[in-house]
Amino acid sequence: MSKGVLEGVRVLDLSRVLAGPYCGAFLADLGADVVKVEAPNGDDARHLGPFKGAESVYFAELNHGKRSVVLNFKDPNDHERFMRLVEHADVVLENFRPGVTKRLGVDAESVHKTNPRIIYASISGFGQEGPFRNRPAYDLIVQAMSGIMAATGPEGGQPTRVGESLGDVVSGIFAGWAICAALYERERTGIGRSVDVSMFNSLLALQVTNLSLLLADGKLPGRIGNRHPVSVPFDTYPAKDGLVALAVANDRIWARLADLMGRPDLGTDDAYLGDMNRANKRQELTQLVSGWTQRMTVAELLRKTEEAGVPAAPIWDLKDALESEHVVARHSLGYFTHPELGKVPYLRFPAGFGCGNSAAFSEPSPSLGEQTAEAVADEWCRPKRNEK
Repeated sequence: MSKGVLEGVRVLDLSRVLAGPYCGAFLADLGADVVKVEAPNGDDARHLGPFKGAESVYFAELNHGKRSVVLNFKDPNDHERFMRLVEHADVVLENFRPGVTKRLGVDAESVHKTNPRIIYASISGFGQEGPFRNRPAYDLIVQAMSGIMAATGPEGGQPTRVGESLGDVVSGIFAGWAICAALYERERTGIGRSVDVSMFNSLLALQVTNLSLLLADGKLPGRIGNRHPVSVPFDTYPAKDGLVALAVANDRIWARLADLMGRPDLGTDDAYLGDMNRANKRQELTQLVSGWTQRMTVAELLRKTEEAGVPAAPIWDLKDALESEHVVARHSLGYFTHPELGKVPYLRFPAGFGCGNSAAFSEPSPSLGEQTAEAVADEWCRPKRNEK
């Protein structure tokens, strides 16, 4: 049986901590043979918490399904070993600051001289070119500069970071997408590509709604909490025992909600039809909807809205989401067995390929240098069936 849609693809993952390793883990999820190339002191993520005993759970989640090879690029012998791996690899993935790989002799130009077919993917804070290219960047920095932070937080409050390292994660996703596109092109041309992914640009690419508002009238909504900048009612509303999210995005759903609230007249009144008309009555409608929701519990509201076909949801934390029957039914969690951590769940690649629920189990994250001898041996470097 096929191990995944990327079976046979060989990836040399030089990346550290989050953006690159996140990308590499998903490539491994899809069946690629991912060899994590680490310096003698290992990926910094090995030393980042949370820990169970001496093992980093954070590192284990980001590097399951990979093999670890220790190479010191400043050592000529190790540099030569790396280039032997490059000869038969398909992808090199790195997230050093621009210029570092050039100093180490493992930059795109050097790699392509050895293997013109390789896809060389670089993830950095601001990209390989441009006036900001040499700036150090962490997720907080690119969130602050991209506009995401300015748009996040309570109305009238201070800018707020999104509650995950969004710049790292999204740039890892875009890098994986770009790698697969470049691999597809290589099937036609036989020539590899250099892929340049910027965390900053990745966050810019997410902001389609705010860009449309900016282009339409030159104004941004700013920080508006949970509400939508255009659609109303589209927010979180109080119930007897918590909050419920309601999303009314068109007149059909508005008519259903109006019926539920005992105001069917509003569902056919032209003054309340159309997003802009409702948006102009935001305060009125917020009071109306809140007055209705706070008379019921969250469970009662969810039952009524589901029966009526009105999009609604409870406010879950990650634990609630992972324990939901939907996550179980879709096999969204995979598992690997780690020699120190035991059975560890991980978040699987979220797209299916119509082949059942295969690959729900992964190899664990490797110990430092665990496969050094294996990966640099002739076995890995022998040409693949499609190589000449």
